[in-house]
Amino acid sequence: MSTLDAVQAALAAEHAAVYGYGVVGGRIGEAREAEVMAAYAAHRARRDALARTARDLGGEPAVSAAAYALPFPVPDAAAALRLAAVLEDRVGCVYSDLVRAAGGPLRKEAAGALREAAVRAVRWRGSGVAFPGLAERTGSRAR
Repeated sequence: MSTLDAVQAALAAEHAAVYGYGVVGGRIGEAREAEVMAAYAAHRARRDALARTARDLGGEPAVSAAAYALPFPVPDAAAALRLAAVLEDRVGCVYSDLVRAAGGPLRKEAAGALREAAVRAVRWRGSGVAFPGLAERTGSRAR
């Protein structure tokens, strides 16, 4: 996978995460609203940075879809918590790919984003996985 391809995949995952956190925020309840807003802001910032990186690498940044299919129905706060963890797992997987594909400062940024996603996933899920970002180890799907 080229660096640009990995950046585009991470950008697409960030678009999906921003959308997904809109759903999470509508169902999570007031007790964890601040966490949702912080995650939403973090994903927006990462998305915007990745769009700049894609341009810097000579690519046209991947655009957001009008809507995204959710992996399961999200009728309540419990489902919203599960969705938030899935979003972070998916983002972590693509950042893992970017860590492998990139070098220098971009690799460091990708590793930081992977770490942040893993920490948020633990907060939402209440437990961690041994190898965050590796779909074959977590049972998650990268996309």
